[in-house]
Amino acid sequence: MILNKETAQKTAELLLQINAIKLQPQNPFTWASGWKSPIYCDNRVTLSYPIIRNYIRETLAKQVEEIYGKPEMIAGVATGAIGIGALVADYLNVPFCYVRPEAKGHGRQNKIEGHLEKGTNVIVVEDLISTGKSSLLAVDALHEAETNVKGMVAIFSYGFEVARENFANAKVQLNTLSNYDMLLAQAEKSNYINSTEAKLLAEWRKNPDTWGR
Repeated sequence: MILNKETAQKTAELLLQINAIKLQPQNPFTWASGWKSPIYCDNRVTLSYPIIRNYIRETLAKQVEEIYGKPEMIAGVATGAIGIGALVADYLNVPFCYVRPEAKGHGRQNKIEGHLEKGTNVIVVEDLISTGKSSLLAVDALHEAETNVKGMVAIFSYGFEVARENFANAKVQLNTLSNYDMLLAQAEKSNYINSTEAKLLAEWRKNPDTWGR
């Protein structure tokens, strides 16, 4: 869910402005999963723009405090959310760690990098939510470390039904700054796409695994 419509609109506008999100309904991208997609999102691009980076840092941090109060730890999901997670932790002046998709094959073979004590109240920061599987694997790792995961915040979500189901089944609360619906509305309003392209983009989300084939 998103908490603030104005924030959602502004976040979508900024992501489009710097091409962190690209919309190409006529020339779709191919995701690693093999899905054909009219959208590609790389929120790491925001780190290269100080004004936008600071806006996302502050709005995510304020969302964390509004929903959960001040956390004891922020955990970023590697690799996309390491940068923004560290910025949120810095803004809140709390410790930071990050969670790898799998343990290192050498050294201490850590899956969680940073000092993390059992029983710590943790908020997970993610950059992008698609199906939610990789994000929830990070939550599983934090549970294995015997911490208390209070919830997750993210910059953007595609709003897939499978993601909603995955988070509901895992009993993890997710809040995002913006989402796909807000993105399409903002993109059409700013003439980034036309009405025909908006319809194509809306159709994609209904069946993303078979769209374009």
